[in-house]
Amino acid sequence: MKFIIPSLLLLVLVGCKDSETKTNTTRQIPAVENATQKTTQNQKNLGAIGLEYAQTTQQVLGKQLIGTIQKKGTLEALRFCSIQAYPITDSMALKHKATIKRVSDRPRNKANKANAAELEYIKSFKQDIVNGITPIPLVKENRDDTVEFYYPIITNAMCLQCHGTEKEVNPETLTVIRSLYPQDMALGYGTNEVRGIWSINFKEQ
Repeated sequence: MKFIIPSLLLLVLVGCKDSETKTNTTRQIPAVENATQKTTQNQKNLGAIGLEYAQTTQQVLGKQLIGTIQKKGTLEALRFCSIQAYPITDSMALKHKATIKRVSDRPRNKANKANAAELEYIKSFKQDIVNGITPIPLVKENRDDTVEFYYPIITNAMCLQCHGTEKEVNPETLTVIRSLYPQDMALGYGTNEVRGIWSINFKEQ
């Protein structure tokens, strides 16, 4: 019998579906601390690494969630999301020797609040959408050979089950969200909006 994962649980854990960008195309962030002008190919390579880190982390989160649903049921899976998402993300960061975060200007969990620099990148991605441009990942190479990678998380119709208006989020879902996240700021979105970003920092190899 095929097992179907409730979309609510996937959204609570991993957030909305990542940007629909399918290529490894990235933009370089101009920065005065860049020691040299890097090649376009190097930018693509670094973007591919950042994208791999984001996607593999999300896959591991999803796999753990599926196992919890199968063994303990839906309610336990919701509790699992609120407790275990951070340790799992941290373990993937350790594996990749990187710093990996999902952050937002309107976080569900206050621990996911974007810092000042990340807020600027979120603002940039939002402006892209206003201008009719599909947001693409941003790569910044620093003087100390560290790389910052920012990947937009874009809402789609499925996201609205947990992040839409109160008319779109069913009452039971809303009750659970408010119970787990009393300071939730992540409601009221429409489709094709920037809900946050993957913020990843790693050492250039």
